[in-house]
Amino acid sequence: MLTLAVQERNSKDSTETLRKKGLVPAVFYGPKEDSTSIAIDSLRLERVFREAGETTIVKLSGVGEEKDTLIHDVQFHPVTGAMLHADFYVIEKGKKVTIKIPLEFVGAAPAEKLGHIVVKALHEVEIEVAPAELPHHLDVDISKLENVGDRILAKEIKLPSSAELKTHADEIVVAITEFKEEKEQTPVVPAEIIGEKKEGEEASAEGAAAATAPVSPAPAAKKEEKK
Repeated sequence: MLTLAVQERNSKDSTETLRKKGLVPAVFYGPKEDSTSIAIDSLRLERVFREAGETTIVKLSGVGEEKDTLIHDVQFHPVTGAMLHADFYVIEKGKKVTIKIPLEFVGAAPAEKLGHIVVKALHEVEIEVAPAELPHHLDVDISKLENVGDRILAKEIKLPSSAELKTHADEIVVAITEFKEEKEQTPVVPAEIIGEKKEGEEASAEGAAAATAPVSPAPAAKKEEKK
C-alpha cells in the first residue's frame, strides 16, 4: 500500500506561501472524519498520484492516526500543469466503497480484422467493493467479438469477489457494427426543370442562329425617272 506523509496546514500560511515552499495544499474528509486542511510535499504527491490515480488506497500519516484514503480530486495549473490542490476521501473502516473504475480493453476483436467497427460505449463502470479488493482497472476482453452485432454487457465484466456492480447490468460496454462505405450520390434534378432547361436551350439556340445568319443587303432605291 502506498503511504504519504502529510502535515497539518497552518491557517496563517496562504496557498501561495505553501507552493513557494514546495508544498501542495490539500484536505482530507470522510463520513466520520471532519474536513482537515493539510500540506504535502509536491514531488512526493505527484509521484504517488502517478502510481495510484484515483482508484488505489493511499495511507496518510502525520496527522492523528493513519488513514486509508482515496485521492478524490486533483486540480492542476492550466498552463504549467503543476498540482495546485488535492482532496483525499477517508475510507470508513469495515465499509465498502462505491467508486467508478476505468475499463481497459484487452485482446483483438476478429470482427475488426474483417473491417468492421469496434464501438466502445463505456470507459468506466461503478462498483461497490471492499477497500482491500479495490482494483486499479477492470479488463474487458474483446477477442470474442467475431461478428457484426456481437457485444459485451456490463454484467459480463469480471469483478472482485466482494464487488457489486452499480452500473446497469444490461448497459452495453462494447459492440461491433458493420462498416459501410459511403458512395457519392449524384443529385437528382426534377423532370420539369430538365424540360424547362431544354426549352430554354432550344430558344437560345434559335436566337443564336438568327443572330449569326447572313443578312441580305436591302435593295437599292431606284432613281426617279425624268419625265
